[in-house]
Amino acid sequence: MVTKINYKGFTLIETILACVILCTSILVLGAICTRSLSGIRLNRQYEQAAALVEKQLVFIDYIGIKDFMGSGQLEGDIEQSGQTYHWQASVKRVNIENLYDVKVTVVWTERNHNYDVSACTRFIAEGLFGEAVEL
Repeated sequence: MVTKINYKGFTLIETILACVILCTSILVLGAICTRSLSGIRLNRQYEQAAALVEKQLVFIDYIGIKDFMGSGQLEGDIEQSGQTYHWQASVKRVNIENLYDVKVTVVWTERNHNYDVSACTRFIAEGLFGEAVEL
């Protein structure tokens, strides 16, 4: 007489394999979330740097290009949201009278990698009404 043994449940191999698949999927999801958060942080830093470039250009427009060059401060550091941004402005006179090329660059370091945002524009030193005008 042959007796049939009916085992119910999972074998040890099946249980170990299920645990390996589960751990692998959790690690992959964790890596995806970490990359996503790093990308969001870097995007926020780019937005802040672009806002700093715009703020500096508005400041130059407000005080006038000649007064800005006369102030002697063509670079500086700004601390914002725990990140240090270094801005630098370069001004070159164009061959046309009272026309200046202005380039503002903001640089910052994140995890030993340098990032930067730049904007170039032209200013007329004396506009129609005796004030700086951005082209």
